[in-house]
Amino acid sequence: MNTNTPSVQIVAVSADEAGQRIDNFLRTQLKGVPKSMIYRILRKGEVRVNKKRIKPEYKLQAGDEVRIPPVRVAERDEAAISPKLAKVASLEGAIVYEDDAILVMNKPSGTAVHGGSGLSFGVIEGLRALRPDARFLELVHRLDRDTSGILLVAKKRSALRALHEQLREKGMQKDYLALVRGQWPSHLKRVQAPLQKNILQSGERMVRVSAEGKASETLFKVEERFAEATLVKASPVTGRTHQIRVHTLHAGHPIAFDDRYGDRAFDARLAPTGLQRLFLHAAALTFTHPSSGETLRVEAPLDGALKRCLQALRQG
Repeated sequence: MNTNTPSVQIVAVSADEAGQRIDNFLRTQLKGVPKSMIYRILRKGEVRVNKKRIKPEYKLQAGDEVRIPPVRVAERDEAAISPKLAKVASLEGAIVYEDDAILVMNKPSGTAVHGGSGLSFGVIEGLRALRPDARFLELVHRLDRDTSGILLVAKKRSALRALHEQLREKGMQKDYLALVRGQWPSHLKRVQAPLQKNILQSGERMVRVSAEGKASETLFKVEERFAEATLVKASPVTGRTHQIRVHTLHAGHPIAFDDRYGDRAFDARLAPTGLQRLFLHAAALTFTHPSSGETLRVEAPLDGALKRCLQALRQG
């Protein structure tokens, strides 16, 4: 494994980069460097802003000059990801919209949004390999690994800030399609159930309805009915981990092929459709464009596996 030993860097902070904490800024500048090392060089005063020592919570201002010391670190797999890798190259075809401020893609099921937990490759690492000249590429929100559909990426820090503000103020409309067990009642248009996240010994995240959890709300609408299943549109009002998956289970209608919260007997009955993946798809996203101020609605078509499943159910 190679090691790289960069020299001292003096980085001028642009207006677009202003407002963020110095520790977060260093994490984007020093890709692959452990957080512990970043905090160590901050504590020791090796990082200077305008030739002065600063604290990790210092917020950068436009025109600040940041001295970044040489950091010796083993090169990470991320740096070695080739844009020619089939998995990376396929991401190019998954991009459904792109301009100077944002990139929107139809994330494939089975691909994590970022590396970690034993994965060296995720969507964001792949996009950075595809766009080596992009100075800034950060996820606006996340999707579970097995969930497909709309994923929003900011190409400017100002865009990321504006979009995060929309998420906080519930100004972003997310619409998912989910195939659930049984007949979803037409009158059940809203599920409000507090959710609590638990980390198992294996490191897996499991979420359950609990009075001690965080307030959570999802809106539901029946899209299509089948003999043993219902296709519903799910629109989360809050954005908790596994929210739609746990709310459908709580309502008595778990999602098809959900390996954590599903019903294996239901999955077995769906086997003739050929489906082998979680039937949860982020179908559409409506938000205010961070630069133009226009309302933008982007849609992601279902992949072949989900389309074939629905066709088989219609014929059945």
